[in-house]
Amino acid sequence: MVECSSAKAQQQWRMSLAAAEQILFNDVKKITHNSISGLVLTGPVPVFSHPQLTHHLQSITFTAKPFNPLALMPTVDVNPDAEVCPQESVLPLLPVDPLAQEQFCLIFTEKLRLLLVLTAEENGRRKFLFSFEPELVQQAWQALGARVMLTNPNFFADLELLVQKYPQVAPDYRQVLQFSQLLLTYMPEPEAEAVPKGQSEKGNMTVNISSPHAGLYKQDISDNSIDNSHSSTQRNDVELLQAFAHEVRTPLTTIRTTTRLLLRQKSLPDNVIKRLKIIDRECTEQIDRMELLFQAAELETCNVGRLATKTPLTAMSLDQVLHQNIPRWQETASRRNLTLEVVLPQQLPTVVSNPVMLDRVLTGVMENVTRNLPSGSRIQVRVIPAGNQLKLQLLPLPQSQEQDKKSSSPCTPPIRKALGQLLTFQPETGTISLNLSATKHLFQEIGGKLIVRQRPQHGEVLTIFLPLEIQEKQPLGAKN
Repeated sequence: MVECSSAKAQQQWRMSLAAAEQILFNDVKKITHNSISGLVLTGPVPVFSHPQLTHHLQSITFTAKPFNPLALMPTVDVNPDAEVCPQESVLPLLPVDPLAQEQFCLIFTEKLRLLLVLTAEENGRRKFLFSFEPELVQQAWQALGARVMLTNPNFFADLELLVQKYPQVAPDYRQVLQFSQLLLTYMPEPEAEAVPKGQSEKGNMTVNISSPHAGLYKQDISDNSIDNSHSSTQRNDVELLQAFAHEVRTPLTTIRTTTRLLLRQKSLPDNVIKRLKIIDRECTEQIDRMELLFQAAELETCNVGRLATKTPLTAMSLDQVLHQNIPRWQETASRRNLTLEVVLPQQLPTVVSNPVMLDRVLTGVMENVTRNLPSGSRIQVRVIPAGNQLKLQLLPLPQSQEQDKKSSSPCTPPIRKALGQLLTFQPETGTISLNLSATKHLFQEIGGKLIVRQRPQHGEVLTIFLPLEIQEKQPLGAKN
């Protein structure tokens, strides 16, 4: 545990969660059967929300939030041999419990046992710790297990069996190395150091202020002051957005977790179940929106060069991403009285991107597009091969083919007002979304490219390019 600023410790916590999420995602996507492959103990809120992770990981959240999940606990199944993931469970912490003031994540899988902790010190500063050491991981589990034993001993017996399923062995050096490499990947680049007075940026050469060139030097200082002021304003704006996203996401996650616990009750009337599912869906959509805002803000704090990527990219099936999301996008469009049409090739090639972020960014773009269209509109999603890239186009259409033939009046673009450095606001719809620059940066971070064009008869047309996986050419004379 290394002492540093609270902001730095919080950043380390976020980087470690991102690294752990990527490792877990790489493991679960290899699973072909429908079973639980790991256990995650977190507090005060769940830390992983991607469907492929939550489907294969048993998640238990410790929280001091003011609701009583113990009444619901008898319906929770933590059978280690269960074939279907029981989603999320909640256990209470007393408000006076020191653990209630910490953020933690304890991961158990066949290959990985990892402890992540963001703790508050008496002086108000925060410290971050992560460890693969079996002894520390076991101590963390014992601390959590003691709390479960006091509040719900029957549940503890099943939970202890589940923990024992994952062997307490020395960490595989390859896992530690992979985690360390991902940490370096997610680490923000250091900000450029300010140039001291009397020095130029190149070679730290001293400049004589009284020389004939002193006027140019003073002009440079003035320009730098303006740039520093702009940078400070942007940094404050980004930090505010991060704090906002976190504050909104935390209570929504608690509401969603409680809702899912209620949905496990077998005696609920159908109308109650329907309404609880609506609450769960709305919470999930907004949690995903806040996660996207947070990631966009993090990218801006990293000062990543426009041609450099810091997010791990891998060959992935776009077919899987689209078929998981298209029904959800169509349902969202239908709720807003829109029609979503999808045109896909018979076979989708493999693209290179980041599966977790691509899922979130595409959903965020679709959410933004559907919010901007008037009721009754149609939107078409086209996927077309384009050389060594795959082109995904979102094309607004007239409400009917007859209107398409008769319409000659151009579509007016929606009115947008800037909210700081990353957000825009649409007065007509009340929608707040990422601005074009931040959205393009997100696509660039996952290996893609976004182009927005204003077409007279269609309005805004969004075109997304994703790189195809490059197949190695066989040498001449090689046999198939």
